[in-house]
Amino acid sequence: MTARTQGYFFVFITMCIWGGFTIFSRLNAHWHVSVWDLMAMRFAIASLILIPILIYKKDFAFLWHPRPVILALIGGLAYCLTVYTAFLHAPAAHAAIFLNGCIPLCTAVAAYLLFKQPFDKNTWLSLLIMMGALALMSYLMLHDQAAALGWGDLLLFISAAWWGLFTVLLKQWKLSAWHSTAGVVIWSAILYLPIYLLFIPKHFQDAEPIHLVIQGLFHGILVVIVATLSYVAAIERLGAFKTGSIVTLAPFIAAIVAVPLLNEPLNAAILCGLVGMGIGALQPWRWFRKDSLTTQLEQQKQG
Repeated sequence: MTARTQGYFFVFITMCIWGGFTIFSRLNAHWHVSVWDLMAMRFAIASLILIPILIYKKDFAFLWHPRPVILALIGGLAYCLTVYTAFLHAPAAHAAIFLNGCIPLCTAVAAYLLFKQPFDKNTWLSLLIMMGALALMSYLMLHDQAAALGWGDLLLFISAAWWGLFTVLLKQWKLSAWHSTAGVVIWSAILYLPIYLLFIPKHFQDAEPIHLVIQGLFHGILVVIVATLSYVAAIERLGAFKTGSIVTLAPFIAAIVAVPLLNEPLNAAILCGLVGMGIGALQPWRWFRKDSLTTQLEQQKQG
């Protein structure tokens, strides 16, 4: 395969996993898998795979820097706790709006607050579109009590804020995909698993063993390791903008799939939010710029 074809292949893998993250996280509510148990399985399985690789590579020095610990607290523990809890209370369509749709905005805000990086015109335009979509969605929800916002939606937005902060720190500190993945997983396991084993009640008996196995393997291997590697590989072949734009579609597709698959509602208010937040996150107007990919590649080379 050519480099371009390989890039689209890796994008497809990433989309399947990222879209599956929404579906499988929602299935926890149906399968009665505890958030605490899922986090333990995620970090334990991933660390059992990554630690032998670190031993083989003799690559440990980066772990003793405080930055991987901070990233683990934000992008590992805090994000997983809020996002998995949110999926127990909010449908997939709400996740596409308040989590995936808000991540680009939260990332831009975090970059401005922490490092004074100004909003560019694309960010301002996305902000206006998103605010308009949320306002219209809220207005429509006033006439549909069944579609009212709830606790899960707030947790989804908090999760977007955690991930935006994590993304900005990751970019600013220039950690490689391998070091960031290994650091977050291993430090999350070190910090969380002792507390989980000693103090947190276990609820494995509430779920079917096959469901626990599926969730553990999906979140511990596919989400943490495979999706990260495929996403980085796609960026190397297609560029950051094109890869990010295509992959961002995955949660919105998952929201539509969840309607027949999980019997979740989809009304005019939520559909309005999906379309508006999708446009704001994807920034489709940039696709019509001939120099968009070239510009992104130049920015990557500059740092």
